[in-house]
Amino acid sequence: MSIRLRLTLLYSAILALTLIAFSGVLYALQSQYTLNIVKNDLVMSANRVIPLVFFAGRARGPFPPMMDRALEMRDLRTRDTVRLLDAAGVPFDVPVNEGSEDLALSQEGLEQLQGGHSWIEVTPGEEGRVLTYSVPVEHEGQIVAIVQVGRSLADRDRSLQALGMTLVLGSLLTTLVAFGIGWVLSGATLRPIHRLTQAALEIGQSRDFSSRVAHTGPDDELGRLARTFNGMLSRLQDAYQRVAHSLQVQRDFVADVSHELRTPLTTIRGNLALLQRSPPLPRAEREDVLRDSIGESERLIRLVSDLLTLARVDAGRRLKCEEVDVESLVQDACRQAQLLEPERTIECHAADEITVNGDRDALKQVLLILLDNAINHAEGPIQVALGEQDHQVTISVQDGGPGMPPELCDRIFDRFYQGDTSRSTPGFGLGLSIAKALVEAQGGTIAVDSVVGQGSTFTVHMPKADPAVRPA
Repeated sequence: MSIRLRLTLLYSAILALTLIAFSGVLYALQSQYTLNIVKNDLVMSANRVIPLVFFAGRARGPFPPMMDRALEMRDLRTRDTVRLLDAAGVPFDVPVNEGSEDLALSQEGLEQLQGGHSWIEVTPGEEGRVLTYSVPVEHEGQIVAIVQVGRSLADRDRSLQALGMTLVLGSLLTTLVAFGIGWVLSGATLRPIHRLTQAALEIGQSRDFSSRVAHTGPDDELGRLARTFNGMLSRLQDAYQRVAHSLQVQRDFVADVSHELRTPLTTIRGNLALLQRSPPLPRAEREDVLRDSIGESERLIRLVSDLLTLARVDAGRRLKCEEVDVESLVQDACRQAQLLEPERTIECHAADEITVNGDRDALKQVLLILLDNAINHAEGPIQVALGEQDHQVTISVQDGGPGMPPELCDRIFDRFYQGDTSRSTPGFGLGLSIAKALVEAQGGTIAVDSVVGQGSTFTVHMPKADPAVRPA
């Protein structure tokens, strides 16, 4: 069952129950009101008859002489039936009783009348129910007569029956009309939800997360739902694009790793095949083959080590977080790079008492990667500077190499990417990717500023250590 049908049935049922309650109350009030009117009329008619009966009894003795006043009492009977009974409930032989319909009197009512109390009851009649009002007439402490005044309730009952039928049919018709109107209004109200459903279905089938739900109505619950749905689509679109990009990067990464691993493995396999030749190679050639195999093995070990470093960072492995003296760290890295390349000039400009929160070994690896990159891709002196800027520590490595165009700067940190100018240099294109991953894992950033023909500057930004805050 749809929400539209459930809502329509719900408020149709509420309306029907409300109409039933209202009709019942109205019917009961109308019934009681008309009954009270008839009762009052009967009481008034009885009160007009009692003095005539009492007067006739005092003037002429017992009630037979009342025949002379029969016409006066008949004038009182318009729609009412008047009956005169003795104390035992037996009708008097008087003209007023002649030709009139008998009014029933129960035994309980007779006992009440004999006790001096009036009595009113509904009794069956020839044309329908009759409301009878009986009242005793006392003379010198004795009940000398009972006056009965009755009126047929047939007209009232027919009126109430017509009222009941009108209320039932009106309630039924109103409920049906309300159901139809509610069905239309609920459809219009739920139309935005239908659009949301259709949009979700289309997006699920086409995977086009750029679609949006158009809502031009007020900012009500449905408007907020549409806005929330559009926001969810925006987040899904971003997530989908990131996942697609990650999958593409992963495919490229696997392809590049396969390519890089294939070269040393193929070389080692070929060298082993040479060593298995019969007759064996001369001693000098065997030494060359072994030397080549050892070199390729070391190259393979470096590649695997770099891949393991990237895998640890990608897996979210936490690095140490401690106060690191950046000045001594930069000096050690520059000294180590100078020992590896004694013919190159490495100038170090470091300030004293600068500390950051990070991993000393990871930061040193980043500096060695940047220095190795400058040594392999540039000529001339290398400038290493350490400073502070906006509560951050900056470490810059500047070379005087050929520089890079902007399109190369945008991709220099991609894994296995090597620019056209660096194809002849050794390496796998993983150094700068490792440096970027290690810096970001410690809450820092790394950027490159390069001008063709003037050289490149790699700058690492790390948050300065706050002595009042302990590292997490």
